[in-house]
Amino acid sequence: MKIYIPLDSAAKAVGADDVADAILLEANTRGLDIEVIRNGTRGMIWLEPLVEIETESGRVGYGIVDVADVPALLDGKLESLGVVEDLDWMKGQTRLTFQRCGITDPLSLTDYEAHGGLTGLRNAIAMTPAGIVEEVTNSGLRGRGGAGFPTGIKWNTVLGAQADQKYIVCNADEGDSGTFADRMIMEGDPFTLIEGMIIAGLAVEATQGYVYLRSEYPDAIDIMEKAVVLARAAGILGADVLGSGRAFDMEIRVGAGAYVCGEETSLLNSLEGKRGVVRAKPPLPALEGFLGKPTVVNNVISLATVPVVMEKGAAHYADFGLGRSKGTMPIQIAGNVKFGGLYETAFGLPLGDLIDKIAGGTLSGRPVKAVQVGGPLGAYMPRSKFDTPFAYEEFDGQGGLIGHAGVVVFDDSTDMLGMARFAMEFCAVESCGKCTPCRIGAVRGVETIDRIGKGDTDAIELLEDLCETMKDGSLCALGGFTPFPVMSALQNFPDDFATKKEAAE
Repeated sequence: MKIYIPLDSAAKAVGADDVADAILLEANTRGLDIEVIRNGTRGMIWLEPLVEIETESGRVGYGIVDVADVPALLDGKLESLGVVEDLDWMKGQTRLTFQRCGITDPLSLTDYEAHGGLTGLRNAIAMTPAGIVEEVTNSGLRGRGGAGFPTGIKWNTVLGAQADQKYIVCNADEGDSGTFADRMIMEGDPFTLIEGMIIAGLAVEATQGYVYLRSEYPDAIDIMEKAVVLARAAGILGADVLGSGRAFDMEIRVGAGAYVCGEETSLLNSLEGKRGVVRAKPPLPALEGFLGKPTVVNNVISLATVPVVMEKGAAHYADFGLGRSKGTMPIQIAGNVKFGGLYETAFGLPLGDLIDKIAGGTLSGRPVKAVQVGGPLGAYMPRSKFDTPFAYEEFDGQGGLIGHAGVVVFDDSTDMLGMARFAMEFCAVESCGKCTPCRIGAVRGVETIDRIGKGDTDAIELLEDLCETMKDGSLCALGGFTPFPVMSALQNFPDDFATKKEAAE
């Protein structure tokens, strides 16, 4: 009998390791012949630890499982959720990037290949670099790290650059609030990221890659390092990738966890051993990146999506989505929410459907007041904008941004003036200090919001001017995007900025 128990950080945080140990102990005591497989998570975080038992009908799920439930589980008396693939949460998804996550043993190359792994790489090996770039361009894949820049255009710039050495750098410095897709794919299906980086290397003629991973992700670091060793031993990485005669190797590098190092030029500085401060652009990293050489800097999900594009073809991938937002997006649902987790679906799903139908509303049971999409610098979307389709241009048209697709839900007890202050304070703490609008503007922003909070509503106009200055004058997105949550809170929830003065009067 095969029993699957997730090994990802979220499952472990709520006792998955203890449950796995208890199942093995109980099985040994009973003399049962079982095989415990530590898989990645399916993304249904509210059900963790989610234990699955293989049956003739499929893998039957049990969640939330506690150590005390183990005897009943092995007796067959614990109430099940049914076949996991048949659950509404799973049936409603279009899983392309996360197709294997939660299904396979993350460090089994046999499992990986049995579920379609390396097909994309083998297809890429048979193509020219320009052909690979054209395929990725035609897929419409855009950077999933937040900016949404077309991946194929970035790769084409690096391919056209003349240099003796080029690099692939994976930005795994996942620091946005409410986001965990990068961690989940690295812990649950690390070979797909490795495969994506190799394909990127073949496409732009780079032979060396780096994954820049934040130190707060020890499990992801451990799994990625082991996966690289296994891939190298299997001839997937190295001087002769799958016997193709083409070289690509990679390393895992650990950063200290500064938020600004998620910005590509700060990341490159940190990767080079320098202080993580923003570089002015131009020159673009695509032309002068890591160590001054042409460099592709892509997010984890962007690179992890490339194998399925190369496996099933650009047309297949581009057939999903809405307008210029092609393909699927792993949406991470968190905050005050009933069903938190990762949900991969094609672009275009209305925000309200995501919050009310899939996420189940708030955990507190109170009405949803606001949803912040795109991390700590994303706009707060009120219920009046819940018909907005989840797509780049559509969110931009409503004054929002998708970013890394982290969705954080707040109920009607939330003080939006306090949330605006948090955004400014976050920027003040995380600023690298290189440009004045971000370094000084965020500090003055906190002070100005405090004045408003004490009843000085005349300071609202000053706050608006300050936000315009930060948006237009900051060197990178940290300072430039901080006005999004501040102004959206002010514009969509004006009562929260006026109540205290009116009360004082």
